[in-house]
Amino acid sequence: MNYWLMKSEPGECSVDDALAAPKATVPWVGVRNYQARNFMRDAMRVGDGVLFYHSSCDQPGIVGIARVASTASPDPTQFDPASPYYDAKSSPEAPRWLLVDVQVLRKIPTITLPALRARPELAELLVLKKGNRLSITPVEPRHWQAITGSGAEAPAKKVRS
Repeated sequence: MNYWLMKSEPGECSVDDALAAPKATVPWVGVRNYQARNFMRDAMRVGDGVLFYHSSCDQPGIVGIARVASTASPDPTQFDPASPYYDAKSSPEAPRWLLVDVQVLRKIPTITLPALRARPELAELLVLKKGNRLSITPVEPRHWQAITGSGAEAPAKKVRS
């Protein structure tokens, strides 16, 4: 079991947007960093825990608990010239970019960056490291437990309909 922090700009896909989607599940489109892509391709598994994080907004922070709901597959936005995520060097025969589906399990009160920084047990959380701008980062089980209070077990799979 792995744990992840996945950043989304609320204008692109907020936790509320995800909760409103069928089965509270959204494709995590638009990842255009090779390291983040490799996390999805090589390390993410269905059922892994996800801290849903709002970025590039007035109050960045963790806003939901989610899970990885699919294995990695090609991100279709890379092939669409009308998409801001279009990549002319990518083709359906040799896609560069991947996505996973993410299912939001519950919305939580925002845990802001200052609130995360105020907790000494989270000092090594990657999102708090200077210069870290990755949209997907691994989360240590001890950090998952400290943030969710749920221990390092798999997130519950039940979602509101």
